[in-house]
This record gives sequence, structure tokens and C-alpha cells, in this order.
Amino acid sequence: MRNYYTTLRFAGLIILSGILMLGNACKSGKKGQEGKEVGIEDFLTEEDIFDDIDKAKKIFYSLPSPLETAMLLKSAGVSYNEEVLNDLANVEKYSTNKSKALNLGIYTTDLSFACLFDQAQTSLAYMDATKKLATEMGISDAIDEETMKRLEQNLNKRDVVMDIISETFLNSSSYLKENDQQDVAAMVLVGGWIEGLYIGTQMVGSQPIEGNKLVDRIAEQKLSFSIVERMLQDNIKNARGEENRDIVELINELHATKAAFEKIEVQTSSVKIDENDTADVAVLKSQTKINVTPEAFKELQAAVQSLRNNFVQ
Repeated sequence: MRNYYTTLRFAGLIILSGILMLGNACKSGKKGQEGKEVGIEDFLTEEDIFDDIDKAKKIFYSLPSPLETAMLLKSAGVSYNEEVLNDLANVEKYSTNKSKALNLGIYTTDLSFACLFDQAQTSLAYMDATKKLATEMGISDAIDEETMKRLEQNLNKRDVVMDIISETFLNSSSYLKENDQQDVAAMVLVGGWIEGLYIGTQMVGSQPIEGNKLVDRIAEQKLSFSIVERMLQDNIKNARGEENRDIVELINELHATKAAFEKIEVQTSSVKIDENDTADVAVLKSQTKINVTPEAFKELQAAVQSLRNNFVQ
């Protein structure tokens, strides 16, 4: 059961959908025994995940994509509010590689968010913004005229639009990694992830913290933050061994968010394995215990808002 693919896939599912709270599924070539209780350390420890990543650099990090982030927000009960999205007029401001990469991730999350709530014209406008940034970054093939035409023709078909968004994001990420621009791909991912946190924390607003499903989903992103740190640290030097100033700046900018997450406690129970013989799927279930005080959550809200506002300026 515990092979490389399963470890990474399980990690990704935890991060993007709160699997430890709700239960989810991942595929494996081997089946476990039905009902078998396994300590979570046998399947997922931070050290195990990072060891596996270090051993297989062809596999990128299990950080939620912008589309997955938007899906996570909707599953937590978030309603649509266009006011929290990055203003489309801001796209003209971004002139540095760092600002373009971060905001490509941000706009892609906003695009995904609008799509999931069937905002057809808004989705088209945000796709246009992502296309502009992608073109300026030299990855225009990922969002070409044919892609825009497909989007326009299928604006009222959410599943098709989601497939287009996912395809273009993966194409952009693959192009960057294949052309030794993993640092840029990392910044795109971080931008999208931060935008998801920003939308989520803004939607919580001043609502009660206790028993709030959205607060729990946001708190679980503490697990993602460790991956963000490792991903940026691994890209702190470029292919020539020179320090990447954009990455160094980004790491420093994340300090307040890291400090806020450190005041939130996330504990997981053991994993129970169930089998679905017809689908050949092992379902991994567990529970997460979240301990977040109103003060700690307000600190996280403030840190994320400040960080995101700095990104989009």
C-alpha cells in the first residue's frame, strides 16, 4: 500500500480537501486489509513526504492548484463575492517576473472561483487576464487563441470550463518546469494558494470561530505551509547556483503568516483503511482535531490580508 505514488497522492488530498476530517479516496496498486487500523505515521509524516519528494524531483509538490483551492473553498460553504477577487485593472501594474508569477496564480484562483459559481462573463474576463500575464511570461501557448475560443463556446458548461482551466494551468506549470524555471512555477503556486487563503479568511470575516467548517479548512492549510517553505527553499538558488532574490524576498514576506500558523494546533488521529472492491480504491479515513482561538485566527486573517495586498499592489 505505501508506495511513492500513494504517499504523494494522499498528501495532496489532505491538503486540498481536508481528507482527515471528511474521508476521501486514493488509488493504489495494492490493497490493504479491510478495517485495518494503521497509525498515521505509517502513511504520512512530513519527513516521509519530503524524503520522497527529494528522491523524485520529476514530481512537483503536492500543493493545491488554484482550481483545487477554489473547490476547497466552495466545499466549505463559501458563497460567491466578486469584491474579494483581485481587480482586473491591476493586471497592467505587474512588470516584474515575481509580480507576474504571483498574480498569474492569484488570477487563476479567482478565475476558478468565478467558474465554480457559474459566473460566465467574469470567468472569461479573468481568463483574459491570465492570458495576458502568461504571454508576458513567455508561456502563451498554454492559453492561446484556441483555448480562449473553447472557453467562449462553453461558458455555460461548468465542467468543460473547469477542464480548460485545469489544462491551461498544468500546461503553464509543465512548460516552466521543463525549461528550468521551477522557481517561477513555485511562485505561481504560492500566489494561487495565498489567494485561496485570502478569499477564505475574508469570507469568515467576524463570524464565530468555534464549529466553523471554513475556519477548520483554513486551519488545515498549516499542513500546506510546510510544503510551501520546502518548495521555496529548494528554489532559493537558480540553475547557475546564484541566489534567487525573488524567492528570498518571498520567504521573508511569509514570516508573519508562518508565525500566525504556528499558533494554530492541528492534530490527526490514526487512519482506517476500507476497501471498495468494484472500484479498486482504498478509502483512507481519519479525523482532525483543530485548536484555533479567535485571537490566533484574527492574527492569521491580518497576516494573509497584508501579504495578499502586497502581492496585488
